[in-house]
Amino acid sequence: MKPVFCPSDDEPGVTIIDPIQRRQYPIRTSTDVQPVSTDNDQFYFPVDNAAEIVTDELVLPFVVITYVRDLNGEILVEAEDYAYEQLPEREYIIELCAPIKVYLRICGEFTIASSAERMEFDFGSATRIQIGARSYHKRPGATVTTTTSPRDIMATLSTFGSALKTTSCERSLPSFRGHPPRIELGEELQIPDTISPPETGVRIEVPPTIEKIYPVSTLAYYLGATVVPGNEPQLVTDDGFTYALNHPARGFEREVKRVLKQLFFLDCITRTEGYYKVNLYERKIIEDKTDLRFEELYDKSLAEQLPAYLDISFDIIRNQVPTWSLAANVTDNKENIECLPYLVNNFSLIQVTDKKSKHQKKSATPESIEGFLRGVKTNQRGSVNSGYYSYVAPDQTDALEQIWLGSGKPIGANKVLKSGFENRFDRPSSTDAINITVVCNDDAMSSEYDDGDDLYGERDELEFDIDVYRNTTVEGLKTILTSKTDFFHYIGHIKDNEFICRDGGLDASTLDETAVDTFLLNGCRSYDQGKQLIELGSIGGIVTYNSVGNISATSVGQVVARLLNRGFSLRSALSIARNHRIVGNDYLTVGDGSVEITQSESGTPLVCEVTPLEKDEYEIVLTTYPTSTQGMGSLYWPYIDDNNSYFISGGELPPLTLSSDALARFLRLEPFPVILENSLVWSTEIELTNF
Repeated sequence: MKPVFCPSDDEPGVTIIDPIQRRQYPIRTSTDVQPVSTDNDQFYFPVDNAAEIVTDELVLPFVVITYVRDLNGEILVEAEDYAYEQLPEREYIIELCAPIKVYLRICGEFTIASSAERMEFDFGSATRIQIGARSYHKRPGATVTTTTSPRDIMATLSTFGSALKTTSCERSLPSFRGHPPRIELGEELQIPDTISPPETGVRIEVPPTIEKIYPVSTLAYYLGATVVPGNEPQLVTDDGFTYALNHPARGFEREVKRVLKQLFFLDCITRTEGYYKVNLYERKIIEDKTDLRFEELYDKSLAEQLPAYLDISFDIIRNQVPTWSLAANVTDNKENIECLPYLVNNFSLIQVTDKKSKHQKKSATPESIEGFLRGVKTNQRGSVNSGYYSYVAPDQTDALEQIWLGSGKPIGANKVLKSGFENRFDRPSSTDAINITVVCNDDAMSSEYDDGDDLYGERDELEFDIDVYRNTTVEGLKTILTSKTDFFHYIGHIKDNEFICRDGGLDASTLDETAVDTFLLNGCRSYDQGKQLIELGSIGGIVTYNSVGNISATSVGQVVARLLNRGFSLRSALSIARNHRIVGNDYLTVGDGSVEITQSESGTPLVCEVTPLEKDEYEIVLTTYPTSTQGMGSLYWPYIDDNNSYFISGGELPPLTLSSDALARFLRLEPFPVILENSLVWSTEIELTNF
């Protein structure tokens, strides 16, 4: 379903809604407008739907990176916060990097003016404006059937590049990387005629074993490469260039990861010679350290760029390469091939793990959580785990987040379930408000929601519909779980694989299906119930392995809820809570942990660490987190006084030094988590005078 344009309800304006991604973007106008459908092919860049309005003013709900282009796509003006640009009469295309990709086409003169909090376009008089919108949504365009034969799996991976929207360096932007074809296991290899991999002249040779095939999946996708059998792992081009993928010191998997990082990063630099000629921080740092001529590389083919890219030492760029967002530990089961398209779509670093050597007897409970564990009834959300269970310890990684694909219960990682990915694509589109359902089945636990009335819904630019239920019956909870909701937050007991209600227990496995998209089951040992919800139709959720104390669970529930409300994914929210010891290894995500409930106001969720320096100065370190729209390769612009650079989004950015006034302005832009004196607080709650 395409984005739609609706007149705003509360004030004059138009709201752009992406029904698939469930995103909303309201634009205020000076008078009431009625959007009228118009042609999609007038914006230079592709759009999914377009409408036309007449107004003399547009006001955005918050500041976004804006590019004013001519009709050939060339950038004339960039605008961010505190901008003031007067443009003469001519035809323009204005690109808004909003939660939904938006393009405006106008003919006339206009002025852009922005503060730290809003951006306004003043056209002087009534002007006809065409608005184009493109969804960031990606889904498989076809299905490949394959056997478990390694050679058939190689042929299947060779189709992944068909999802690239370009083979130029712009494919380092997530919007130019489509979703690889879906994979089904069958009796024979069947590749639809509609799948057309690009002819990049690049192939990857590896021995025909699962241990060597799976780790090259993302690299093959990014290069549009053919994967073929070979005696030694190597990258080969039709021009005769070869590059070994089995380093004597780093080995095979580490070398594949390093090559992907290097090629991807240098593409991010080279693309600044193209459609996005921006002042990129990383380019300024490395340009003088290499003899790479990016203006010449931009016009070369992918295969011609590889020798130049791989000729430089990784050490030169190591400190500028963004932290990878996701690492995937995959067991060597051939059935896991069906999940590879979803891992590759998330641009994962994939490594095959030895499942037999990774089992532990008991998951660790950190001291910060263990100290809160109390009695058995209302002070604890279920029965005590007195037995011993087998857990899987994934290999350590330097990625922001980690997933586990295989049998076993992973410690500190997202337990991937294939049905979660598939349910995401089966989710019906909707233009309704974001629906949040909270169930509290024990009055003693009500503080998890009562003390946090602003956990959900305090976003002025978004519409929420929040339902709260207390002490439900079994039938009442059945109705809730089978009724459509975007997020289900359960507060209460789970015992003997049942949600405890006032008149008995409910096992999710007794349901035929669920209409809950995502969930937080904040009760003891909710893992099995969460898995059941995924199998019944949910996309992803947060669950527990063991007993959780009421006090600690309340803290976890409130922190995770606020993070989700600010646009963090399930996996990112839990990762942040775990990193700051708000939650231990007893919590994990199941299913597709990349799903988000809401969009981030600025487009890129972040955590800010603040360190006081000398009087009136502070050092801040920003850590950016991925979203379904702002993945690896996205640009990030910190709305900070005197900043003049874009950064490649991904992990920790270089430290910045700010005055107290500049920091205060930054902290007031929107609520986001801040690490201050080893505590996690919220930006809008900080008073710098207290330092």
